[in-house]
Amino acid sequence: MDALKSIRTDGDKVEIVNQLLLPHTIEYLDIQTIEEAHDAIKSMKIRGAPAIASLATLAFASNLSGALQTSPPPAFLSSPEALEAHVTPILDYLYTARPTAVNLGAATRRLARLLQSSKNVQQDAASVARELIAEARLIAGEDKAQNMKMSQLGGDWLHKRVGGSTKYLNVLTVCNTGSLATSGYGTALGFITYLHEQGLLDTAYYTQTAPYHQGSRLTALELKTLNIPSTMICDVMVGSLFQHKTIHAVLVGADRVAKNGDTANKIGTYNAAVLAARHKIPFVVVAPTSTVDLDITDGSSISIEHRPAVEACLVRGALYPPTLDANGKKVLAQVMVTPSDLEGIYNPSFDVTPAELITAIVTEKYVALKKDGETRFDLSKE
Repeated sequence: MDALKSIRTDGDKVEIVNQLLLPHTIEYLDIQTIEEAHDAIKSMKIRGAPAIASLATLAFASNLSGALQTSPPPAFLSSPEALEAHVTPILDYLYTARPTAVNLGAATRRLARLLQSSKNVQQDAASVARELIAEARLIAGEDKAQNMKMSQLGGDWLHKRVGGSTKYLNVLTVCNTGSLATSGYGTALGFITYLHEQGLLDTAYYTQTAPYHQGSRLTALELKTLNIPSTMICDVMVGSLFQHKTIHAVLVGADRVAKNGDTANKIGTYNAAVLAARHKIPFVVVAPTSTVDLDITDGSSISIEHRPAVEACLVRGALYPPTLDANGKKVLAQVMVTPSDLEGIYNPSFDVTPAELITAIVTEKYVALKKDGETRFDLSKE
């Protein structure tokens, strides 16, 4: 199960599993600096909106904790004002790693608010720093419990929706939303895990999720490790699946949810939502309340990250037939599958699914549904 831990901690020590090498190689990277955390997030060595927020806050906490143990203390611990001048650029810098994922921004803003409130009660800089460290670690620790709660809420709601008599449910998911994308258990994949644990799941279908293949590399690994019955499909096979199999729901995660329910998630999610609507299959977004951004009214305000064009031209994995190195480990390779001088590559990392195509939004606090006849949610009332 160690391969399913996206982040390991031991005191101030923070390690992440390098998801670029999964599923064939399990390599943990020691994150010692803010710059290393930023690079790990930006390069997708770690990904998933909750997981990158956790790494950012843990790296931040480790950085401050190390400063408190330094003798003599660094100059930025001389006063709350000096601490603020030091910390604010760090939080701003971490946010730039992958700004589409609202969890990262929510985490950095939460720490910034605590800094202001702590400074206003006239504490010394060291006391403020200790409060920031505790809050940063709390943010990272909240995720797993929230995931388990939303999975239960969503699983019970879905079973009831299909009448409660259908014991074995078939569901489809996109991308990877399990332990590797979070601090544990997962969002949409946690929902699937809950159905399996309750004896309600027949088969979990999942897309490969090109071009980064988070489905075929990461979701496949998690489902196999957890012994959950599953079937992989290519992204372009979703329509065929809906035509030939009974699918009870599409379950996806989210990187940002607007106040009206418009949802940004991994590229390909919108395609699945359109096809689900055509086949009258419930389309369910599963995400913590920290992913809901009430400051934006709809999806048009969500900034979409575009990845480097070359990433759409490459695939990585183990050589086939399997080739072992001198240590008996599979030899990995990265290969280009397009002409090397290809131009005109469109490579957004996310798309936005309109609220009208979404049946329910499940968080750790509620299952949000639209009123009859409405095409959007009002999440500010939840």
